[in-house]
Amino acid sequence: MCHKCSESRHDGFVPSRRSAMLLAASALGLAFTGRALAKEAKAPPKPQNVLSPDAALKRLTEGNARYVQGVSRRHDFKHEREALAGGQNPFAAVLSCADSRIAPEYAFDTGRGDLFVCRVAGNFAGVETIASMEYAVAVLGAPLILVLGHDACGAVDATLKAIKDNTSPPGHIPALVDAIAPAAKAAMQQGGEVLDQAIRQNVIDNVAKLKSAAPILNAAVEQGKLNVLGGIYRLKTGTVDLIAQG
Repeated sequence: MCHKCSESRHDGFVPSRRSAMLLAASALGLAFTGRALAKEAKAPPKPQNVLSPDAALKRLTEGNARYVQGVSRRHDFKHEREALAGGQNPFAAVLSCADSRIAPEYAFDTGRGDLFVCRVAGNFAGVETIASMEYAVAVLGAPLILVLGHDACGAVDATLKAIKDNTSPPGHIPALVDAIAPAAKAAMQQGGEVLDQAIRQNVIDNVAKLKSAAPILNAAVEQGKLNVLGGIYRLKTGTVDLIAQG
């Protein structure tokens, strides 16, 4: 075969059916990869919620001030449903007591999609709550976690009474007592208003627990991407007094 004939054959090369299918499959794979990357890079449903830890705290405190003053904003829940149907990016996560008098979304004057809230009597961080907070930080990008206790907490009071009387509550309530007991015992040794001390200590203990939770939360704290702090909600005024800031 002459050199020119060889060139002519290559110039007119037609891929086999198998080669064509492989090329098509490869192109399809690249298309799907491109769509996936585009989906990951799409704008968050609430761009205003992309904040630093300090900015997130400022927004919480400003919202609480409006709530206390009785000048909460009107939130347009209807028109934001469509944006939130495709995802969420809360600017803070809150671990709150399940007490019916405590409503973090109201207390910080926030709308839907703004707060990632976990609630349990006694606002303590069990395994499931830690996992939920990891999800809020690692997946949803929340830059702030607030452990929110409150005045006259029934779960803390019940724990103090159980320890003092050496009794065990009925049902599954002892699980709450066991979780809150370390803070309650520490408060009993401190003296003063024991219930108030125990409520405060319980918040401090759970802030420390979340801050040190490996491998996700503690790494985010060390990298400056996350702040974990505590607060006490005052039932009479609605004010949230921040404590244990880090």
